[in-house]
Amino acid sequence: MENILWIAIGIVLVLLLWLIGAYNGLIRLRNQTDEAWSDIDVQLKRRYDLIPNLVETIKGYASHERQLFERVTSARAAAISAQGPRAKGEADVGLTGALKSLFAVAEAYPQLKANENFAKLQDELSDTENKVQAARRFYNGNVRDFNTRAQQFPTNMIAGMLGFKPREFFELEQEAAKEPVAVKF
Repeated sequence: MENILWIAIGIVLVLLLWLIGAYNGLIRLRNQTDEAWSDIDVQLKRRYDLIPNLVETIKGYASHERQLFERVTSARAAAISAQGPRAKGEADVGLTGALKSLFAVAEAYPQLKANENFAKLQDELSDTENKVQAARRFYNGNVRDFNTRAQQFPTNMIAGMLGFKPREFFELEQEAAKEPVAVKF
């Protein structure tokens, strides 16, 4: 009888240790995913902060393109106010399209392409685009790991009981938007 009691205590203890490990693993993955999303937010904010400077620089050379500047400004505002990966992805598609139009206009002005300030902004935007892509890959890898862990048996039972919800990938909605903004002249 005493051996059965020790075996039962051992089973309960192993089960309890497994539950603690599974819970802590889910917490760790959730926190890593949140951190990765924060990295995306930082890079997107940097990108959003560059856009007004870029618009002002181009305005000096192409002031008659008012409608385009308004479109870029509106797309930037929509991107800034978007919440969550899906909304940010959709807003980013609109912003990317507006930026492509802006750079197409800029290409028609050789003096603008030679402007040192414009060249610096191009380099910064190109660097930021690369950092956004890297942050997006890092975030999506963390989402994959978290979702996989939360959906695998038997951890999925713990995840369901404790309210761990699957995370969304940060994806760009349109094929055209998957290409980076062209900033080379």
